[in-house]
Amino acid sequence: MKKAVILLSGGLDSMTTLLMAKHEGFACHCLSFDYGQRQRAELQAARKIARLSGAVEHKIIHIGLDEIGGSALTDQAIAVPETATEGIPVTYVPARNTVFLSFALGYAEVLGSRDIFIGVNAVDYSGYPDCRPEYIRAFQDLANLATKAGVEGSRIQIHTPLIQMSKAEIIRAGIELGADYALTVSCYGADEQGRACGKCDACRLRAEGFAAAGMPDPTRYQ
Repeated sequence: MKKAVILLSGGLDSMTTLLMAKHEGFACHCLSFDYGQRQRAELQAARKIARLSGAVEHKIIHIGLDEIGGSALTDQAIAVPETATEGIPVTYVPARNTVFLSFALGYAEVLGSRDIFIGVNAVDYSGYPDCRPEYIRAFQDLANLATKAGVEGSRIQIHTPLIQMSKAEIIRAGIELGADYALTVSCYGADEQGRACGKCDACRLRAEGFAAAGMPDPTRYQ
């Protein structure tokens, strides 16, 4: 089996991405990040998802993005918005996907893998610049310029299977692959038990997705 590195946050999109990679026949090596985020329940969710989905390996990498702050997800002094906002929201974490993909790239080289999966989405998303197709293309170019594997001709591919899907389409695809979305945590302000606030942008998009998909919403709310 070909090896793939899967970025696994513990949320709905990353779980679906993991199941898609597994369905394609990849041996899945998952990476999650303890980056100083406001809520920790997503890491517990990631552990369960990796184990129950049959991941070969699951690593949690500790990095201190809270040391630089600048986001409602890493700075307790910045409130998580409870209504939709214009432009790039304060829940954007500066350079987060670039940092995460860089770790995934290094891990892929160590494993001898040429495939990295990330559950970014450019349709139902919050306006984050590092979820756009042009960003992914640019990072893939960087990956193949900056690595031993790329220089020696073994091109690394960044897979984004969800990038042009609506949230409803993602949910339907995951259900077909056996996803148990009750395991996932998407909320920006989930409590220690993983219960969602029901007010933040992530909760809104998730609830709208289940409604549009015509599927029961298994989210537990505070």
